[in-house]
Amino acid sequence: MFDNLEVLDTITLNFSQQGLFMLNITIAFIMFGVALDIRLSQFKELLKRPKPAIIGIISQWILLPALTYLLIVIIQPSAAVALGMLLVASCPGGNISNFISSLAKANVALSVSMTAFSTLACIVLTPLNFAFWGGLYAASSPLLVPITIDPVEMIKTVAILLGLPVLLGMTFAWKFPNTTKRILKGVRIASMFIFMGFVVGAFAANYDHFLNYISYIFIIVLLHNGIALLGGYNFARIFKLNQNNRRTIGIETGIQNSGLGLALIFNPNIFDQSLNLGGMAFIAAWWGIWHILSGMTIAWWWNRKPIRLD
Repeated sequence: MFDNLEVLDTITLNFSQQGLFMLNITIAFIMFGVALDIRLSQFKELLKRPKPAIIGIISQWILLPALTYLLIVIIQPSAAVALGMLLVASCPGGNISNFISSLAKANVALSVSMTAFSTLACIVLTPLNFAFWGGLYAASSPLLVPITIDPVEMIKTVAILLGLPVLLGMTFAWKFPNTTKRILKGVRIASMFIFMGFVVGAFAANYDHFLNYISYIFIIVLLHNGIALLGGYNFARIFKLNQNNRRTIGIETGIQNSGLGLALIFNPNIFDQSLNLGGMAFIAAWWGIWHILSGMTIAWWWNRKPIRLD
């Protein structure tokens, strides 16, 4: 079904160094906004009520990559598309997950705590997760052009791209708490629209490729994101967490920071830009739009459903 995606892998996307710079600035702004709402007390909350947080962290960092690998084995997409799926699954939670959790009547405190943890932990976990699952896929795929990833280089890049804005955001919130309260909502909304605008602009610059392959990419991301949302929710259900915690873990597992994935894909210090990476970029870019649509839809649905005390 996805044989045509082999051609997509060979496509060189119209994406300049200036575009990469703007993407990095966008991601930094998004993470600065996320960090404005991170407090040390959130980590204390994780320690006081560890069970939901531990289950959520396992769902996000172990279950999702494993389910992604299983989906790849089943649908057999092209090599670059498969690696794009694995990279998205290795990224931390998306910046709008807390907002979606609040709309869905989920456990917002758990959502914020998980976001705080994943934002800091991804500096190490994103490179290691991708190196493990990407290496596992490469070993089982004889058609794959070898892609060598230096985890140390990726750790350095993620630390600069995410670590510095997060440090600045937390420092700003600590020094100027009243100002932070006033600007927090606006920064979050602005960051969401700025990223969506960037992705739409990137698609517009590659309009012909987008029209030719969006039907395939749409189906793959729909399946991938659906498995993430349902997998996280039902994983929490297995451990008998209450419904608002299940909703939170489903959302945190299904909302991924695909913008970070895009920034890594187009970074020449991590991926050789002469390789066929078109499929990776399309997956990460479309995920960035789709998870907002799916997240808002499921939040609207859950908002209409009362929380059952089970």
